[in-house]
Amino acid sequence: MSRLTPELLLRAYACGLFPMADSRESPEVFWVDPQQRGIFPLEHFHVPRRLRKTVRQNRFEVRIDTAFHDVMKKCAAPAKGRDGTWINEEILDIYGRLFALGAAHSVECWRDGHLVGGLYGVSLAGGFFGESMFHLETDASKVAVVHLVARLRIGGYRLLDTQFLTDHLAQFGAIEIPREAYHELLRDALGTHAEFYRLPEGADGASVLQAITQTS
Repeated sequence: MSRLTPELLLRAYACGLFPMADSRESPEVFWVDPQQRGIFPLEHFHVPRRLRKTVRQNRFEVRIDTAFHDVMKKCAAPAKGRDGTWINEEILDIYGRLFALGAAHSVECWRDGHLVGGLYGVSLAGGFFGESMFHLETDASKVAVVHLVARLRIGGYRLLDTQFLTDHLAQFGAIEIPREAYHELLRDALGTHAEFYRLPEGADGASVLQAITQTS
């Protein structure tokens, strides 16, 4: 039985903590509260020109919460340039339980009936905490990120936490901020009501891009 509970995990997120494992095979998890935190300033999210064209073309069918467990498993699987992962069995279990409670979500890219990219994360008040993403086709995970940001903007979210900053995320405008500044943003987000499903499922690429560029 998992030592974590959904209630404990949500309390941890509210305190600025998130769990990781040393490897997929590790039986242990540990709590992380980085000195420098990666975030997306939602009002300054940048969609590169080539990706904007891909989104408009509706190359992928984007679904919400239809294959959460499959998204997690693909995020945990070895991939090109990534032999290991921090997603172990306990993390697979506890986030699955959060999903069952409506506190975790997946954004999925499908093509010809196959899941080819996506991401998952935790939703708490006005904050969304991105956990991991994967792609089996070029741009699939990037399109999922664009759709996520549109959903968060339309839904009234105040914080999109990426945990760490990577070059991949920086191209969209992700930045790194000190722990103290992050905790201020977190307190603001926790005092905000947001709705993950306000953007209709099946919104086309043009609508998604409009949602990102429109002013609040």
